[in-house]
Parts: sequence; C-alpha cells; structure tokens
Amino acid sequence: MNQRPAANVLENDFLTIRHAILNVAAGLDRIDEGSDNATAKDDHRIQQIKNALAILAEPDLGRAERVQLAFSRPYEPGWNKK
Repeated sequence: MNQRPAANVLENDFLTIRHAILNVAAGLDRIDEGSDNATAKDDHRIQQIKNALAILAEPDLGRAERVQLAFSRPYEPGWNKK
C-alpha cells in the first residue's frame, strides 16, 4: 500500500499521469479521424477503452486492477490443454 503523502505523489507523478492521459486522448482522436471510423466504433476494443475510462473516473482504490481486468479475457478452465 502507498504510504506517501498525496501531495508528494502529485509532485512526483503529475507529468507522467498527464502524459498518459494526453496519449490516450491523441489515440482516440486518431481513431475518430480514421477513414473507417464508423466501423471502428463497433469494435469491441472501443468498448473496452470506454469501460477503462469509466473505471478511471471512479474515486475508489483498486482502479489499476479493475482497468487490467477490463482488458482481460475471461478465464477459461482448461485453457492450457487446448
């Protein structure tokens, strides 16, 4: 668990977080500007991105784990025997 004061985390990590958010925004802009953006809107990966962004907007702890799960495939018993 993180025991650093929130002000220190902001001081140390703000630019990294800002960069990551700008990178996501630029990626979404590139998708929207694509010549086939109408079909891309139906792509399941867009829904995964939207779900992850919704998780980020929640104030609860554990966002990183929930975002990871939003991009993960459901567990399939016997996956290693296929």
